[in-house]
Amino acid sequence: MSEAEGRPSLADARRARRMTPEIAEEYAAARLRFELGEAVRKRRLELHLSQSALGTRAGLTQSAVARFEAGGTVPTIPVLERLARALELELRVQFVPYAASA
Repeated sequence: MSEAEGRPSLADARRARRMTPEIAEEYAAARLRFELGEAVRKRRLELHLSQSALGTRAGLTQSAVARFEAGGTVPTIPVLERLARALELELRVQFVPYAASA
């Protein structure tokens, strides 16, 4: 529980919630959105681009880039391709085995 807020943390709430397959799937989707957004943000900063500049390169608005980086949108393959090109990257989509649980 967060002492500053007097509420359970997200991790505490997750542990207390009964994990169903649907909930697990939602957590996995949220994690993927967050990881994609973080990768875009990291590369954008490496290239010293603002969100507006990246948006211009990718044909997106600054607010669309901000939502993407925050993990707030589910990207389509064409959007990922445009972002990859704008970030001077190659998009590769692949299926890999699940990582072993610890």
